[in-house]
Amino acid sequence: MNPIDNKDREILRLMQGDGNLSIGDIAERCNLSKSACWRRIQNFDEAGIIKTRTAILNAESLGLALTVYISVRTNQHNVDWSQRFKEITHQLNNILEVHRMSGDLDYLIKAVVIDMKDFDRLYQALIKADLYDVSSSFVMEELKATTQLPI
Repeated sequence: MNPIDNKDREILRLMQGDGNLSIGDIAERCNLSKSACWRRIQNFDEAGIIKTRTAILNAESLGLALTVYISVRTNQHNVDWSQRFKEITHQLNNILEVHRMSGDLDYLIKAVVIDMKDFDRLYQALIKADLYDVSSSFVMEELKATTQLPI
């Protein structure tokens, strides 16, 4: 794909801000024809710039009122352990994100749960990965959350 130009950035900003906009709406706001706009969006899809199109749900309104960040340290740094850990975390639907980290932590996990009892079920499933140290921090207040990249 060619380098991203200002029209591309505007299309992407609009799509990030409102996933319900039609191609026609985006084209009009960017001063492009519908076909030119559609081609650019197809190029974003093909280049992997657009990973997916989805609705962002309100976890609390769905009964998932508790967000937790789980810090994990392991004393096993091998392919077999890493694959097992990946499989376990992928099976646990409460886990939204898993990041391998630099520094003192090995992994940082973001999860949503109903309550503390639900978290304990998640914790019990997670430690099957033979973890060395696990520490959890619970979100008391969300000050900012966005999925929009600064483009």
